[in-house]
Amino acid sequence: MTFSELRISTPLLNALEDLEFVYPTAIQQKCFRRITSGNDVVGIAQTGTGKTFAYLLPILNQLEFSDQKHPRVIIIVPTRELVVQVQKEVEKLCKYKTVRIKAVYGGANINTQKEYIYQGGSDILIGTPGRIYDIALSGILRFSNIKKLVIDEVDEMLNLGFRPQIEQIIAMLPAKRQNLMFSSTLSDDVELFISKFFYEPEIIQVDNPSTPVEKIVQKVYFVPNFNTKVNFLKNLLENAEEFVKNIVFVANKKQADVVFEKLSEGQKTNIGVIHSNKSQNFRFNAIKSFEKSKISTLVATDVVARGLDFNDISHVISFSPPENAADYIHRIGRTGRAEKDGNAIMFVSPYEENDYMEVKKIAGKNISEEEIPATIPISKILVEEEKPAINQKIIVKNSALKNSGGAYHNKSEKRLKENSGGLKRKRKAKIQKRSGKK
Repeated sequence: MTFSELRISTPLLNALEDLEFVYPTAIQQKCFRRITSGNDVVGIAQTGTGKTFAYLLPILNQLEFSDQKHPRVIIIVPTRELVVQVQKEVEKLCKYKTVRIKAVYGGANINTQKEYIYQGGSDILIGTPGRIYDIALSGILRFSNIKKLVIDEVDEMLNLGFRPQIEQIIAMLPAKRQNLMFSSTLSDDVELFISKFFYEPEIIQVDNPSTPVEKIVQKVYFVPNFNTKVNFLKNLLENAEEFVKNIVFVANKKQADVVFEKLSEGQKTNIGVIHSNKSQNFRFNAIKSFEKSKISTLVATDVVARGLDFNDISHVISFSPPENAADYIHRIGRTGRAEKDGNAIMFVSPYEENDYMEVKKIAGKNISEEEIPATIPISKILVEEEKPAINQKIIVKNSALKNSGGAYHNKSEKRLKENSGGLKRKRKAKIQKRSGKK
């Protein structure tokens, strides 16, 4: 099926033609008619399946011109980067269509954003939950005209603790509206959320056509510790002809900074880093530099990179296995796209083996376990997480002393008995003296 067979309006078809998109993905094809029918819809699909267009196309197809001040569509996403990405996707599709798009997110001046929202009005508002809620509380933003609510990457937002803000926003919306939700996983948390806020939704679940088993070469290396991982990673990235454009996923913000600093020391490859503690301009510049191949390797946390769409990724490197095994599929799904070869590498230290075993259950049969090359220097320096905890030492007593109570206790008890006997003798002497007895 082509996009034209979906009965998409001419302005949208022209925009799709400019983008050289002819055939809808499975999630786009299945969602289009169900969303245009007005039903609540839940789309479950992995990264790289075209989820953003799956809800934008039917929404824009039905969105008529209006000059009213407040938005009719609200799209909630978890991160600032994803706000900007969705805004760009809407702008691409609205090349031949008049639609007012506004985007808001945390980390920017809220007063500037209030003024931006107030001036000119909007048809579609895209934003992070906290910032949308804060602006709505000020009275600048009103939800009385909202016809459609889209919650994208809902599983990630619930994991990040955004449930209270999302529920507060929903409480402010008109009761009569269409709810659309997209997620990479259908967890218990997501199902509970659906049952609470959606009315008889149609659940559309689509597997990624570019599954790891079919498209991506996966290698796992067992590496003794953090600093040896750094040595190995440096060695890999020096091969610039093979490792052309790489994302290195790390566990947290602190680790991202440390890995970035160590890779940057004497490393010929251009390195970038991105996480939520970096300023907004820093993060946008890092993404832009990576997209334009000004930097070849981007060190990132799962949270920030979630939902971002990068082209031509040659290698996805997991510095550690993710705590949530499903995140592994999101990571490696960024390589091996558009009929190109994909490569995924993961480092596993002994204390990470439990997380790795969970990943292995969903990674497919073509994952191969390797030993690191003998030429890689093995570091003896351990980071704090790798050092044994002092308070976890176990002292084993000699079996002969098992019931002795210890020398300290024996001496203490002896002293108590001696002191007790002395007191008794003194009391007895006093009594005898008073009675005239010696």
